[in-house]
Amino acid sequence: MRELLARTWGLVVFRGVIGVLFGALAMIWPQITLFALVIMFGAYALVDGVVAIAMGVAGRGGERWLMFLMGLLGVAAGVIAFVWPGVTALVLLYLIAFWAFLSGLTYLAAAWRLRKQISNEWLLALTGVASLALGVVLLLQPATGALALVFTIGIFAVVWGVLSIGLGIRMRTVSKQGGSIDVAQFS
Repeated sequence: MRELLARTWGLVVFRGVIGVLFGALAMIWPQITLFALVIMFGAYALVDGVVAIAMGVAGRGGERWLMFLMGLLGVAAGVIAFVWPGVTALVLLYLIAFWAFLSGLTYLAAAWRLRKQISNEWLLALTGVASLALGVVLLLQPATGALALVFTIGIFAVVWGVLSIGLGIRMRTVSKQGGSIDVAQFS
């Protein structure tokens, strides 16, 4: 194990540095980050659509038309993402907003239904309120919401990166000392 730690600590630190750089860039240029996410979605949808069309053409049975149709929709979504990235970003944002809103309602309903069966159900309700708030903000202020989401991703990447760098350094120290790593000691 010490040999493995001695060999891989640098990779953990490297991943952390990449996370910090990505997070910093996302916060410095949120519009470019959002654009890149839309383009990545477009590429995924396009490739997935082409593969689904191929499966529909090569398939047998009565349901291959469904695969072909799903493929056409995927190709269309990919093309739309490339041709109109702003519209694609807005549609994705609205999907996230509706998901957050409906999740919030579900959490609130669960908190209400479970209030006599669990303790601290207010935490579940608070989660629902936070999710509802996110959904409402994204619906009412989509441009601000999109940038806030990218900024939040950036903050997460920086925090994750810093923690990974610290863990990698700790792994290096422990591997040189010949001891074991206690993750609780790190946090």
